[in-house]
Amino acid sequence: MDGKIAQVTLVVKSQKAALDFYTRQVGFEVKTDFQTPGGYRWVTVGPKGQELELALWEVGSATDPEQRAWSKDWTPGKSPPILIRVSDCRSTYQELSSRGVEFPQVPKEYPWGIAATFRDPDGNLFSLSQPPAWQPPK
Repeated sequence: MDGKIAQVTLVVKSQKAALDFYTRQVGFEVKTDFQTPGGYRWVTVGPKGQELELALWEVGSATDPEQRAWSKDWTPGKSPPILIRVSDCRSTYQELSSRGVEFPQVPKEYPWGIAATFRDPDGNLFSLSQPPAWQPPK
């Protein structure tokens, strides 16, 4: 396969609340935000300067009957953490904590690097991962 992962869907309770959290507290930028004439809103956010987007999919927002059927079991906060590689985990932890981001796991050193985990208001998890000094960031 020749492809590139460009977007990950994140199930949220409220697009408005999620958009506020990711832009104001985490510091992501809005990549896409449009609403169809039928009322369905498509919103994506992501780290500045990167192509990867998180699609903020609101529970129950599907307007197409087929989409409603295959998304009926999607719930917020039930996926494994999404990994964000950072150059300084402790500094990023301090920055996000000062903005009110909740960390169930504070920075901890492991043989493979330093990691900390935060959660969004819907319970979705993100792990900040700093490679060890002997392994340069990618």
